[in-house]
Amino acid sequence: MPQRLTRACDGVTADLRRDWIGASLYTEPMNTLMLRSTLILAFFATASAITPAVSATPAASAASDAAPAGQFFHALQQLCGKRVAGTIVADQPPPAADDPFTGRALEMHVRDCSADEVRIPFAVGEDRSRTWIITRTATGLRLKHDHRHSDGTPDALTMYGGDTVAPGTAQRQSFPADAETLTLFKAQDRAVSLTNVWALELVEGRYFIYELARPTGRLFRVRFDLADTAP
Repeated sequence: MPQRLTRACDGVTADLRRDWIGASLYTEPMNTLMLRSTLILAFFATASAITPAVSATPAASAASDAAPAGQFFHALQQLCGKRVAGTIVADQPPPAADDPFTGRALEMHVRDCSADEVRIPFAVGEDRSRTWIITRTATGLRLKHDHRHSDGTPDALTMYGGDTVAPGTAQRQSFPADAETLTLFKAQDRAVSLTNVWALELVEGRYFIYELARPTGRLFRVRFDLADTAP
């Protein structure tokens, strides 16, 4: 029981003891003693009702960890500190000649990890403006894309992404564009991206995949071979 509550209980108990002693010495009316006793019993009943609520948080946390999103996030944390080279394994329809990914080295760096967030800078050749941010939420996971200029200032098109809306699996989580992203895309005249759904796949010891898909047939996937990681 918390120290403050213990002190309060001790004080109430002392009052009760004085009441009964006073009753024997001064013949305090019985109805007054009964009222005090009822109030004291109600106090202890309330105090005991408070205690179980404190232990509910670890159980809820354990349940969240056991959910597919929690398992996925835990597996992702195990990659913290690793650099992994990537290869484009799907890019439909075929990209234009000025596609920023074509012919460039791709690398993800699982760089910053905490209990609730993992940040993964995604380098495309010498372009290091992209960072994937995966965050735990009350209902699953959130994926955001942090785009910045070389001086560190945010790009006009940044912090887009979405939250998981389905449980997914321990190896795959999907992120439809959220309301904030839709507003941003409309403001930046990116109507083609309004139906974006991003996905992350992770099979421990084998591969990690970043995916962008649209119902129109757009599919972009980068595979990172986890058997070939660098610290």
